[in-house]
This record gives sequence, structure tokens and C-alpha cells, in this order.
Amino acid sequence: MKQSGPQSELPTALDRAMMEHAIALADESARAGEVPVGALVYDTHSGEIIARAHNTREMHRNPSGHAEFSAILDACDSIGDWRLNHCTLVVTLEPCPMCAGLIVNARVGRIVFGASDPKAGAVRSLFELCDDDRLNHRCEIHGGVLEDQCSAQLSGFFRDLRAKNRATKNE
Repeated sequence: MKQSGPQSELPTALDRAMMEHAIALADESARAGEVPVGALVYDTHSGEIIARAHNTREMHRNPSGHAEFSAILDACDSIGDWRLNHCTLVVTLEPCPMCAGLIVNARVGRIVFGASDPKAGAVRSLFELCDDDRLNHRCEIHGGVLEDQCSAQLSGFFRDLRAKNRATKNE
């Protein structure tokens, strides 16, 4: 895993606690029939949660309805600024290219993610947008925080969805 961006000792107890909150948000997403991804933005210095969200893509029929995308927009609204360099984004799944671009544009200071996404991950897996030296902003990145829980949540959701779809097909 690339380690060229700014780094610190992680995950902290606060990062793990925040990831537990994000996992609970992902549960809300699953209950709504959405892919279970949860995200929140917190002030890195005070630990105050500024914004929280879960996936709403299906619910709102909006391709930008990703948890981290919504949490970043809500955080900017909450603080009255588009710059989030004093904030940490916590998300249960590695951000995609769309979300990674927003992370860079919003100047998010730190990213903590749970499960890697080998098919769409743009922080480490397929691309490394958030600490690319060619861009004007780089984030401190920490992946794999409570990864087993985050991965199991996603795997279970898709396993149950496939079983439901098979049962519907067989009726």
C-alpha cells in the first residue's frame, strides 16, 4: 500500500469509534434497500461530528447519492466553507473516483476507510487520487480500519440480495 502522503499513527481510538458510527449508518442504508455504506465527517481537532450520511442512490435515483459525497456536502453546509482540511472523513468503503475527486476538491485533511474496493476504489485499490503528487491537495489516508466488519457487512448484503433475487425468480 502506498504511503507517500502525509501520515500519522493510526487508527486512533477515535477513528475506530467513528468507524463504528459509520457502520451503524451503513446499517441504515441496508434497511433502506441501499448498498450498505455509511460515512461521517468530524473535526479532527475537537472530535465533533459535523455531518453523517448513508447511501441514497436508489432512494433518490441519483448517481451522486454516495454516503461520503453526501457527508462532505453536508459538512460544507454545516461549517459554511468548502474547505475541510481540518476534518476527517470516515467511510466504510474505499471511495470511488467521483468521491475521491470531491475529497480532493473539498481539501479533506484525512480519510479513514474500512473495506477496500478492488473494482472501483480510487484511494488505493485502482487509483491513488487522494495523495497524487500531481494534484494540488493531498490527504492523509488510513485504510483497513475495522475492515473485517465493513467487508462482512457488504458481503452479507449482497449475499442476501442474491438469495432474494433467486427466490423471486423461482416464484
